Amino acid sequence: MHYISLCRSGYDARMKTIDSTMPERAHSRPEDATLLHAIGLRLRTLRARRGVTRRDLSVKSEVSERYLAQLESGSGNISVLLLQRVADALGISAAELVAEPVERSVERMKLDQFIATLPEARLPEVRDILQARFGNPSAFSRAERIALIGLRGAGKSTLGRMLAQRLGIGFVELDREVEREGRMELSDIFAVHGQEGFRRLERAALQRLVREGTPSVIATGGGIVADADTFGFLLDSCTTVWLRASPEEHMRRVQEQGDLRPMRDNRRAMDDLRAILASRESLYARADFTVDTSGRSVDESLTALVGCVAADETAASVFAR
Repeated sequence: MHYISLCRSGYDARMKTIDSTMPERAHSRPEDATLLHAIGLRLRTLRARRGVTRRDLSVKSEVSERYLAQLESGSGNISVLLLQRVADALGISAAELVAEPVERSVERMKLDQFIATLPEARLPEVRDILQARFGNPSAFSRAERIALIGLRGAGKSTLGRMLAQRLGIGFVELDREVEREGRMELSDIFAVHGQEGFRRLERAALQRLVREGTPSVIATGGGIVADADTFGFLLDSCTTVWLRASPEEHMRRVQEQGDLRPMRDNRRAMDDLRAILASRESLYARADFTVDTSGRSVDESLTALVGCVAADETAASVFAR
């Protein structure tokens, strides 16, 4: 059955959404339903981590919001071609939506299974042990860079500048370095290269900053945790601090800045914000330190942030030189 392309205000006039392969409701095998629910969960998680609304994903992939909703609920049996459209729009491979890579050595499988049994709270400790045993960056080079992570509105730019001034080192906004790397503004980078291209430039900019070796405070973009390679490099090369805040606090601060970005014209803005924060929370929690800025003044938050640096003996010794 073919459905007429949906024509909605503005963006739908340009898109040709085809629901010719609408979900097949009947799943004869239990494992079919299990697979569809797993795909739906992965799609919801990946979309939320990237801060992409369902409407935006619909526009970019040319797959209707109705179909995406069915897919995310586990009731949509998507075709291979439409699955590829959705994956392309998210900047990932279709395989990442369907299943984990299967070509793994026995030793890697054993290691993955062992790590999977550990509680989330122990994973940073395991990472530090492996890094200390097998990694290359020295503790001092890592301590010379303090990276602030968290959603937009957490105070990364404001507190980052103040912390850098307090420590007598440079302050860097990673988004501005991405613009330098791409030789164009962020909006143009996304328009020309898409999210995948932005992530490549973001990784290149971060690697350049680390190679330069200049002590600095780095304010990262809120979605840096969505790219496993870039976030892993950040954790290995910088002392990281998660500036945490409640969803209401994030929304209030973003509105005060007059920039709603992915939340613009979205009546479900707060629900989307909560979903993004929930999906990224376990990733942000991998930071070396956490500072909750909710209900705190800027000076109070700065005091807590400085306390984190003082609590890190290696970092404290570096900045005391």
